[in-house]
Amino acid sequence: MISRRNALKTTGCGFGYLAFSALATQAATRDYKNPLRPKETHFAPKAKRVIFLCMRGGPSHVDTFDYKPELAKFDGKSPGEAAKGQNAQKGRKLMKSPWEFNPHGESGLPISTLYPHLAKHADDLCLLNGSYTDIPNHPQALVQLHTGNFQFVRPSMGAWVLYGLGTESQDLPGFITIKPPARLGGAQNYGSAFLPAVYQGTAINDVRSSDAIGNIQNTRFQGDLQRKQLDLLQSMNRNAADRNPSNSQLEGVIESYELGYRMQAAVPEVMDLSGESSSTLKHYGIGDSKTDEFGRQCLMARRFAEAGVRFIELTHEGWDQHNGLRAKLASNCKATDQPIAALISDLKQRDMLKDTLIVWSGEFGRTPAVRRDDGRDHNSTGFTAWMCGGGVKGGLRYGSTDDFGIAAVENTMHVHDLHATTLHLLGLDHTKLTYRYAGRDFRLTDVYGRVADEIIA
Repeated sequence: MISRRNALKTTGCGFGYLAFSALATQAATRDYKNPLRPKETHFAPKAKRVIFLCMRGGPSHVDTFDYKPELAKFDGKSPGEAAKGQNAQKGRKLMKSPWEFNPHGESGLPISTLYPHLAKHADDLCLLNGSYTDIPNHPQALVQLHTGNFQFVRPSMGAWVLYGLGTESQDLPGFITIKPPARLGGAQNYGSAFLPAVYQGTAINDVRSSDAIGNIQNTRFQGDLQRKQLDLLQSMNRNAADRNPSNSQLEGVIESYELGYRMQAAVPEVMDLSGESSSTLKHYGIGDSKTDEFGRQCLMARRFAEAGVRFIELTHEGWDQHNGLRAKLASNCKATDQPIAALISDLKQRDMLKDTLIVWSGEFGRTPAVRRDDGRDHNSTGFTAWMCGGGVKGGLRYGSTDDFGIAAVENTMHVHDLHATTLHLLGLDHTKLTYRYAGRDFRLTDVYGRVADEIIA
């Protein structure tokens, strides 16, 4: 790379600078197709974007969205004693939910008293009560939730969406993940694996800082000179890409430099909440110590969605309640209830909920039968996720677990089905969204996945 000193060195007519400028201009005018440009869908989409709310740790479905009156009736009994054939958790005692469930909205959707704000949007929610996954361990289940596979490194759902659709925003990343888990798969949860690197997620780890995305500021050059330096560098990168067409990482580098240049102005503007009204901040719970953190994530998600970002993931940690269920689950729900409800109402007010798909899920659920009086363990055979907006029927309970919430038994929805349905709502056929790698065509859903047509409006 030409150094600043040599590039700006002038002798007589300033030949060094003129040569630098000419090369940069030539590079800038070269034909280039942005891999993140918006792409055609397979069919007419219901949704334009996704906001994925990841509740990391496994929320207890039988205490939040999966109403099980039989748990109260058989409280203290073993599953085997209570009902023949439901002894998958033998050696434990059934424990009723410490919280009441009440019907809400015109649909009468039963929601726990843990979610008083979200319950007001019952007629917008589609509860996927028959959800299940393969492994009851956090690392594998979390990676499978994000990539569809817990055995091998695979592209994340956000990367597949960006690969299939591109993005409407050319000044911001098309896939943003806010406060992603640092462990339990780490970057695998938002990585691109064998897809070109340009499709991987951009992590924001601090919602209070406009400098939360590293390495996008140029500390040496500003303005036109910075642009000329970048054009010259990109000329070298594109020559290298031409010589190595099989190396998809080079295209990722090229676009990351271009995107980083544009993001210098765009990111601070979107992340700056000072222009929001005090009533909006209060609506999201910003300023309240219990809701401030996730409230900022949700408000930022709305701002990124408005700016054209295609896939936005928010993460709330700490749902792994093996003990202290009553206090800890109540704290989790308190931290997320008002912010999520505010996000839904804000999108609805801006006429964006109809084409914004919100997906809420943990990696699995919790056991209805327990070994201790104030805790629930991992349960992969049945749990609840939910969807909202984006062409999904509201006020609906789709699928079910057995009488106690142990296992999904009706209209079941595996992680592959969740992914297939999400892609379908975005106008993508999950069987056709493929990428050829190592001699075969890969897809997010592998060779599985069923679209839940019953929940599509």
